[in-house]
Amino acid sequence: MKAAIWEPGAQAKDGDRDLLEVHDIQVRDPQPTEVLVRTTTSGVCHSDLHFIDGKWGAAFGGRPTILGHEAAGVVEEVGSDVTYVAPGDHVIMSFRPFCGDCYWCLRGEPNLCPAPADTQLSMNRLSWDGRPVMQMASVGSFSEYMLTTQAGVLKIPEDVPPAEAALVGCGVMTGVGAALYTAKVPGGSIVAVIGCGGVGLNVIQGCRIAGASRIIAVDILDNKLDFAEQFGATDRINATEVDAVEAVKDMTEGMGVEIAFEAIGNVNAARQAWDMVRPGGTACIVGMMPLGSEVNLPGPEFLQEKKAIGCMYGSTRFREHMPKLLDLYRQGKLDLTGLVSKRFALDEINDAFAAMQAGEVARGVLDISQP
Repeated sequence: MKAAIWEPGAQAKDGDRDLLEVHDIQVRDPQPTEVLVRTTTSGVCHSDLHFIDGKWGAAFGGRPTILGHEAAGVVEEVGSDVTYVAPGDHVIMSFRPFCGDCYWCLRGEPNLCPAPADTQLSMNRLSWDGRPVMQMASVGSFSEYMLTTQAGVLKIPEDVPPAEAALVGCGVMTGVGAALYTAKVPGGSIVAVIGCGGVGLNVIQGCRIAGASRIIAVDILDNKLDFAEQFGATDRINATEVDAVEAVKDMTEGMGVEIAFEAIGNVNAARQAWDMVRPGGTACIVGMMPLGSEVNLPGPEFLQEKKAIGCMYGSTRFREHMPKLLDLYRQGKLDLTGLVSKRFALDEINDAFAAMQAGEVARGVLDISQP
C-alpha cells in the first residue's frame, strides 16, 4: 500500500526538502482484535504539524512514521475476535482507542484512557524496506489502509459523506465537544474563542449549538475571522490591530466573557483566555501546548473564583457523542460540509500542510480512495 512517510529529522538535511514523501509500505494481517480499514478520506490537522515541527519532542522513537489521525474509511478485513464491525462497514477512526478496563474507562472518561489495549501491537503493524513504521495515534491516516483495534473505530451509516465523516474524528469532535461536554456552555452565555482554525471553528459551532448569545472570535488573519462568522461568531477581533483582551472587555462593558476558549496551543493565547474571563468564569484550554511549556496565571485572581480547565478530545465518549454530532449534521444544525475547503490527493500532502499553515482553509482533506 502507499503511504506518506515522515522521517523525523530528515527535513533538517535540506531546508527546501518536502516534509513527507509517498512510498510503498507493507501491512501485516489483522490480529484477533484488529480491524483493517481502507482509508477513504483524511483530514489534515495542525496536531500533525506539531510533531513535524518538533513541538512534541522526539516522538515515535525517531522511527519513520505515518501521521494523520482524522479519518474515515471502509472495513476491509477483521480479526477473529472482532464483533463490532464487519467487512464493508463504514467507519470513523478514533485517535484514542479505549481499553475498557482502566480507572478512566470505568468512570466514563475513555478519552483519558492512558494505555489503549493495542499500544504494543501498533509498533509492529507496518514496515518499510524492512524497518518498522509507526502509526500516529494508532491511526496513521496518510495512507491507503489503516490497521487498528476495534476499540478505535465507530460504525456509521453508509450515506454519510466520507470527508464530513472524517472531520468528526478529530477537529469537529474536539471543538464541538469542548463547548458541549468540557466547558458545558450554558444557553445565553457570552464566550470568546481564540484561534479560528479547524478546532476553533468547531468550538464556535459548539457554542452556537449550545445557545451562546455572543461568540467573540479572535484571530490574526481576516480570512479566518470570515470563516468564524460563517460558522456562528457574532463578533470578531483581529489581534494584530488591537489588544485582544482589552477589546473583549470593551465589548462586554468591562466585565469580560463567561467562558474563553484557547484553540491554538500557545501559552500566550492561554493567558489571554484567562485575562478575558470575568470573575467566576472559565478559561478552557483546548490547544495542544508544546512539551515543556508552562502557562503562568496570576495567583490572586483565583480568589475571584476564575477557573482554568483542560480539554482532551472534547471530553468525548466517542461511540455516544459522534453519532449525536452526525444527527446534528443531518438536522442542519452542525455544518460539516462548509469545513471542507479544499481537497488534495495523497501525493499532495505537503501542499495540504502549506495551505493549512497559510490559513487558506477551514480544513483541507486528502481524498485517498472512494467507497
